[in-house]
Amino acid sequence: MGVALLASVCVSGLAHAGTPQAATPSATEAALAEPVIELPKLLHAVEAPYPPEAESAQLEANVRLRLRVDTQGVVTQAEVMEPVGHGFDEAARTAALQFRFTPAKRNGVPAPARVTYTYVFQLPGRSRAVAATPPPALSSAPKGTQAQDEAPAEYQEDVEVTAVGETRAERRRKSAEAVQVIELEQAGMESADLGTTLSRTEGVDVRRAGGLGSGARISIAGLSDDQVRFFIDGVPLEFAGYGPGLANVPVNLVQQMEVYTGVVPIRFGADVLGGAVELVTDQDVRGSAVAGSYELASFNTNRFTASARHYQDSTGLLVRAHGFYDDARNDYPVNVEVANDLGKLAPVEVRRFHDGYRAGGASVEAGFVDKPWARRLLVRGFFNAAGRDIQNDVTMESPYGEVTTAEGSAGATLRYSQTYDPGVTVDAVGGYTFRRNRFLDIGSCAYDWYGRCFITLPQPGEISEGGTERYVNQHTAFARLNAAWTPVPGGAHTLRLAVSPTLVARTGEDRRLEANNQPDPLSAPRGVTSVVTGLEYQVEAFDGRLQNIAFVKDYLQDVRAQKLLASAEFLDLGRTAHEFGFGDSLRFRITDGLSAKASYEWATRLPRPDELFGDGLLIEDNLELQPETSHNFNLGLGYTSEPGRAGSFRASVGGFARLADQLIFLTPQGSFYTYENVIAARSLGVLGSAGWTSPGRYLSLDANATWQDLRNTSTEGRYADFNGQRIPNRPYLTANASAQGRLTDLLRFQDELLVTWRTRFMDDFLLAWEGLGNQDSKLRIDSQLTHALALTYVIRDMTTRLSWTLDFQNLTNARTFDFYGVQRPGRIIAAKFTLER
Repeated sequence: MGVALLASVCVSGLAHAGTPQAATPSATEAALAEPVIELPKLLHAVEAPYPPEAESAQLEANVRLRLRVDTQGVVTQAEVMEPVGHGFDEAARTAALQFRFTPAKRNGVPAPARVTYTYVFQLPGRSRAVAATPPPALSSAPKGTQAQDEAPAEYQEDVEVTAVGETRAERRRKSAEAVQVIELEQAGMESADLGTTLSRTEGVDVRRAGGLGSGARISIAGLSDDQVRFFIDGVPLEFAGYGPGLANVPVNLVQQMEVYTGVVPIRFGADVLGGAVELVTDQDVRGSAVAGSYELASFNTNRFTASARHYQDSTGLLVRAHGFYDDARNDYPVNVEVANDLGKLAPVEVRRFHDGYRAGGASVEAGFVDKPWARRLLVRGFFNAAGRDIQNDVTMESPYGEVTTAEGSAGATLRYSQTYDPGVTVDAVGGYTFRRNRFLDIGSCAYDWYGRCFITLPQPGEISEGGTERYVNQHTAFARLNAAWTPVPGGAHTLRLAVSPTLVARTGEDRRLEANNQPDPLSAPRGVTSVVTGLEYQVEAFDGRLQNIAFVKDYLQDVRAQKLLASAEFLDLGRTAHEFGFGDSLRFRITDGLSAKASYEWATRLPRPDELFGDGLLIEDNLELQPETSHNFNLGLGYTSEPGRAGSFRASVGGFARLADQLIFLTPQGSFYTYENVIAARSLGVLGSAGWTSPGRYLSLDANATWQDLRNTSTEGRYADFNGQRIPNRPYLTANASAQGRLTDLLRFQDELLVTWRTRFMDDFLLAWEGLGNQDSKLRIDSQLTHALALTYVIRDMTTRLSWTLDFQNLTNARTFDFYGVQRPGRIIAAKFTLER
């Protein structure tokens, strides 16, 4: 958390230009301030041209601005607090964006700052109260203004300067951690969901088996599915009540995403093989605020979010709430083969008729913040429900008309954090979640792709003979305890401990089996207890230029279950797995803008309950699963320039290696599936990105690309014959590019028009092993190139932001495919409205 210091300082205004004075705390404030704060000082000011209309009318004005000064001393934002009109506001804001300051410092380290600054427009010849001394913070008079020895009369006014610590995003980017931070302010104004937004990041691939609500495979540096874990404010996503998957979490409820590649910090308390994604919700707890969004899109899609917050200064009481609702028919056209009048298969285009998705949820959080006895003490309760129709099998060959799934969860969490002397901080969260899944396949018809019931089945069940009606109940209790000790506050050494126990208990029922008086394997109680413990040591040297984080992890998992035997008896089964891991992350700042990173982890992932016990739907149990392991390596070099006459530049290049064993794959077993340890794999890859923003931020260009080579290295087992071959159904080359134009002050002061073009490329890849079959007849996904265009209009004032967006996804209506040839939606047109106040 950043430490803020409020100071009252003097600002002097020259004719035609505002020139702030030094911001220095009083002796009393300096004695009380902890840590030591240095306030920003003006190095270079720019004269604003006097508005001709105001000058001809002999008008003067004082324009109050709120400036955001970054760690380089550059003004990145300038907002008019009290518009005065007559062209003064626009002139003052344009000039202030070109000011340069010395950066604020916290314990000698540059930190962002907010400055409330009054720009004075005074006609020549007018007199005011003269300041007693010249501005001490001004090193030189700006060009175009009168020099100080002939300065006109000036006046003094108290303003506030707030020096703050680094934001969370800045701390993450500058750390030794292998992390990318994705800000979501613009994504929240557009119709893109979190899955689409995440897929624009280098090293990350997101593929989905259909439209909104469909399953998603998210891959980080070649490893995917459950090898990647997702968190929201430090809590595993599956325990937090935000729907069935990351891609379907409403983007407007999230402030930023942090993507950890291969090497995962101990604070997550997670057994992760490929990486982690943390969703960070609104961290601002001060004041009162409301926000909402509504989206209307193609294929009968409606999405709604709302949130509210109230903070009471006198008591420290915080109350906030979030809610969302999604509804989509997903009736987009697809190309399939249907028997014609002669009984021969012929290609046709039809609309999906049984692919609807509905989801909703809400949460309420209340407690106290920034009290002497707790920095945070918050209780949160939540619930959500989601239902989805199943249109087809995994290869989109057989259509279904009545198969459905549903999921609901409810629970509560308690979060506590506090800082103790000397240099000890504690952050703990614990909670309980109940989740219920339902799978229903009791239809009595067989459907064709036109949605017609063309035959009555001899017994219920489109997927399985006899039908299926399954319910699975899961109870989860979890805790995350993180403690840190810095012997010298603000010092170079920090020791951290993380302990994360999780207890999962599962029961269920198969009502079709019970109706037929058959033994029900789901009725047997099953449970998994796991504890992940981590110890981490962080050190900084060479004035903060070098940061190193070394860590060790311990994994313990105990599984208890009953397995139904052919004799209709239940056999008690159990096993205990104990693994050990370690790693190191290093960052060296070569120059202020150039940094190098390297990291390594011997990573372990324990089997998930769904992998061990199945999901009660289409996945059967496998209690013999073993943990996955991998050597994960990352190298990276990143550069960010200071804004200058040519704009600002940013670039990064990196490489990764994953040497994994005992990988758990979902394998077909007739009409159902089972997770199995089937393969060892090696993933090698390179990635890079580059971007440029023009002066004034009128134009921004960005591009990134990822190439990876994921190959089977198994020397025994069912896949030994494919040793050295690329693992199928995984793209190896992806690229993204974007261009954004920004126009301001079009219809009113401080409005914006954003025109954003995005392009995504995915090279072709095989759906089966490259060594099988004839080269010309191999099933493959052809290369794909898609484009998107978003037009966003934004209105801002002191307390409110309104935005309207017209979004065109897959603008050229290209045919796109993901899992095993399942066709994705074509062109989507969406309109979205957001309000923040």
